[in-house]
Amino acid sequence: MTGGPDSSETVQTASDLPSRIVDMLDACLADAERPVPLHKPVFEGNEWDYVKECIDTEWVSTVGGYVDRLENDLADYTGADHAVVTVNGTAALHVSLRLAGVTSEDEVLVPALSFVATANAVAYLGATPHFVDSEEQTLGLDPEKLGAYLDDIAEVRDGTCVNTQTGHPIKALVPMHAYGHPVALDALQEVAERYHLTLVEDAAESLGSLYKGTHTGTIGRLGALSFNGNKTITTGGGGAILTNDDELADEALHLVRVAKEDHEWEYFHDQTGYNYRMPNLNAALGCAQLEQMPSFLDRKRALAERYRDAFAGVDGVSFFTEREDTRSNYWLNVLLLDENVADRRDAVLEATNEAGLMTRPTWQLLSSLPMYEDCPRMDLSTAESLERRLINIPSTPILVGTR
Repeated sequence: MTGGPDSSETVQTASDLPSRIVDMLDACLADAERPVPLHKPVFEGNEWDYVKECIDTEWVSTVGGYVDRLENDLADYTGADHAVVTVNGTAALHVSLRLAGVTSEDEVLVPALSFVATANAVAYLGATPHFVDSEEQTLGLDPEKLGAYLDDIAEVRDGTCVNTQTGHPIKALVPMHAYGHPVALDALQEVAERYHLTLVEDAAESLGSLYKGTHTGTIGRLGALSFNGNKTITTGGGGAILTNDDELADEALHLVRVAKEDHEWEYFHDQTGYNYRMPNLNAALGCAQLEQMPSFLDRKRALAERYRDAFAGVDGVSFFTEREDTRSNYWLNVLLLDENVADRRDAVLEATNEAGLMTRPTWQLLSSLPMYEDCPRMDLSTAESLERRLINIPSTPILVGTR
């Protein structure tokens, strides 16, 4: 049985694809020392001076001037009214969901295509992740498909969205800005409002990204950032809660301080809180890193443009770019294989890594992980397609030189 008129060309494209991608990456990263990591921290500013000051003054734990300074700097940078720093991004999302009123009786709508922390933060509260599909235009939640799905399986009863199939309330909607690319927030907000859902943004990967001129993480009722060692800026480990609600900000700060009432010497805790406050050492690093954000973003954008131009003429693969109404931080750059060569993904990963060019597949869909495989989910066909085809490529800003 013979193939169609383009079958021989498709076979040739699939066969050559790994070597052609290696060639393009080699050309784009010709000056980079091998092996080239996926993303590593860049320390070019005041990091050493600020951290040394913490050590010299012995203010190294969760009380110190850099903790307050980082919160103020983050609020100024993102345009949020408040920022509360935490030990990591998962902690920030966990507390954000608790502040959104999520309890053990509830379901929370989360993308199946996301890092595991998005679902873990739901599970920490005893709630159930309810997995929803993504769209290829943003790599994030598909608002049109989600709206149609909720029309079928949910209804609002006395101001609460209820899953008519399980009987459980659906309390919140958690869009995640995958690899720094903002999701379609206007349309998702409309779905959230129609179904009385609290919108909590998982902005762990999108510091510096804008949706229609507004910083991600500040459009929902709450937003969570991450400053892990592989993020655009790092505090070693760290995160932050963003909100424009004064009362939520106060409660967030109280919870991450173990819910301890202020007193000169007594220890009284008025509820179950969390030891989630960021230490001063980490905050000092973050202050120095945030000072360099404009340079980091400029260089990451220049690297993305280099990749975009290089892969424009390569059959079988495309470089993912921001939507017209957004500005991405291009945290991790993304290649998407065409569906007809998706089975070559692992061959591409093997060839690139053997060449000293670190690449990674996207996350395994959360709905397929053993602890979540019995959770409710909608049709996930687009997320499944993206999982087969998506490859991350080196994205450290220093790959285009220092400024």
